[in-house]
Amino acid sequence: MHIPNQESRGHISPTKTYIYVGVALLILTIITVAASYINFGSLLINVIIALIIATIKASLVLLYFMHLKYENKLIWSFGIFYPIILFALLLGLTSIDVFLRVVPK
Repeated sequence: MHIPNQESRGHISPTKTYIYVGVALLILTIITVAASYINFGSLLINVIIALIIATIKASLVLLYFMHLKYENKLIWSFGIFYPIILFALLLGLTSIDVFLRVVPK
């Protein structure tokens, strides 16, 4: 919806950028599927490789499709630090509950 007499502040990326990112996501998906069939020695290494590929794909989506590449540092700080603090709080409260739980006999 367009509001008359109001300046547009959106960022328009070229279509070529979206195509490149889409192709990169497709290639990374193929690499993810191929890596799932390869045994790298231990389950831990397999999980770490899968998480690295997933992190790269998520970063591409965040940066280009959600336009976070063009945001200021305040938005980045809220987008990065707030979820980390929230996760630490959730993990801390859950661990308190688990470790201090009394099991009835």
